Amino acid sequence: MLEQLKRMAVLATVVEQGSFVAAARQLRTTTSAVSQQIRALERDMGVTLLHRSTRKLALTPAGARFHEGCAAMLAAAQQAQAGLLQLRDAPEGELRVAAPVGFGRHLGPALAPLLHAHPGLSLHLEVDDGFTDLVAKRIDLAVRFGRLPDSAWVAQKLGEKSVSLFAAPAYLARRGVPAGVAELSAHDWLLLRPGTDGFHQLPLRTPGGGSQTLRVAPKASSNNQLSLQQLCEAGLGLALLSPSDLDGAAQDGRLVPLLAGLDLPGLPVYALTPQRDAQPAKVRHAIAALKAHFEQLAPA
Repeated sequence: MLEQLKRMAVLATVVEQGSFVAAARQLRTTTSAVSQQIRALERDMGVTLLHRSTRKLALTPAGARFHEGCAAMLAAAQQAQAGLLQLRDAPEGELRVAAPVGFGRHLGPALAPLLHAHPGLSLHLEVDDGFTDLVAKRIDLAVRFGRLPDSAWVAQKLGEKSVSLFAAPAYLARRGVPAGVAELSAHDWLLLRPGTDGFHQLPLRTPGGGSQTLRVAPKASSNNQLSLQQLCEAGLGLALLSPSDLDGAAQDGRLVPLLAGLDLPGLPVYALTPQRDAQPAKVRHAIAALKAHFEQLAPA
């Protein structure tokens, strides 16, 4: 069947170009190969499709009727190819993005310029801190941060969110202000997605370029960054939070930054896509927009 479709396309091209020679040039093959394809098509169909002469070609009545379908098939294939190339080269269609709730505030500023620049592009967001079935939801791009679980999806790093140590004035009045790293393990901690054993390993960088790990048990934990901030503001303990997410909580005194010289690893942010190669333009441009957004975020 595939060979037959190919021969039908050859017939449509011969008629469009007006000769075997011109059709061969268009198809980037030889005149002999074009002639063989037409003869094979006539043999398989059991009918003569073209009258051949030294000066011109002419469709037989049966050939004229058959050619209408061949030309329509070729036009549909060319239209499908053009549409696919447009999707590859220009962002359009629906872009489906999944992200944690805490990251939702970044998606508008990051993707709005892309949507303004490309009127043919629309956006659907799946904002959820729980498990999202990316395949069932037809997600094009999932934003994730921190340590990634094993997945068949391809991860590309978008950037990092800087993190700092914070506590509420009420907590510090009750438990005291930690003067150094050695005192941190004695404090109550609020953690984002802790380990299942009840403890969490916090990597710290030392001034000399080395590293050490602080093992803490959480007083409270959450899989949502905003909930963690609210717990911290309520005076329940220390929390590692991204300054870009605080909405002025440090400026108005609801949270107090601690140990300014503490060198904390940034929180890596990734884009997960079903594949790395041959991505649609909407996905490529969205990834570029998100990377640009992270580059513009002010460091802590």
